[in-house]
Amino acid sequence: MPRTFQTPDWQSYRMDYRHPHEVLEPAANEIAVVGEALEALREEGILPHTRYDAARFLAHRKAVAEHFEIPWTAITPRMQRLLYAITAITQPATLIAAGVFCGNTFISNAGAAVGPGACYRARQCIGIEIKPDEAARAERNVRTIDPTGIARVVAADAIPFCAEFAEPIHLLYLDADGTGTQGKGVYLDILEASLDKMPPGAIVLAHNSVNAADQLRHYLAFVRDANKMRASVHVVFDGEGLEVTAK
Repeated sequence: MPRTFQTPDWQSYRMDYRHPHEVLEPAANEIAVVGEALEALREEGILPHTRYDAARFLAHRKAVAEHFEIPWTAITPRMQRLLYAITAITQPATLIAAGVFCGNTFISNAGAAVGPGACYRARQCIGIEIKPDEAARAERNVRTIDPTGIARVVAADAIPFCAEFAEPIHLLYLDADGTGTQGKGVYLDILEASLDKMPPGAIVLAHNSVNAADQLRHYLAFVRDANKMRASVHVVFDGEGLEVTAK
């Protein structure tokens, strides 16, 4: 059976989506909860270890709070730390994030590779946003903390973009919405378009695994099938959730 890591307070731990930098709990508690989630991922063989630089993460968090225009976000402080830590631990050479809106979710992943939170140098971090105006804002946001251009945002449809991508994808983050009633169900289409570029050990992160579970039922069945993916853990410490999968 696929493993679930779930905290007792996941339903009561809530944020105001329009105040993304509000402190929701003591720092020690946030660190402990995320540390326990990382340990669950290590135990399942998804992560090699659980170590990341907490001071660099705080530098990243501070820079985002000071420079990013974020009209709203569902990325809780716990999720921000977890996404940063996963990238810091796995150090993917190429990272692709599909559905980045204003860039906050994308930089939560890429912040371990660029900006004041950088702990390694990636080859490229690409955020994909299908709405040109939002892609432009996300790109402006990213440029405020990454002058290198290693992290960048493109206006594109993630399915053909990933299908035509000619290089290995080491980490794929999914937070896009399909048209009509498909919604988050588009994750499976994006994953299938990317899968042949993903080497063994590549990581897939799927946001909204709790509050969009019905739309994601086919995606979740796919990644939890041991014949298709090596391991998958459902991390539930807020009302959105994150499915973390290793190829």
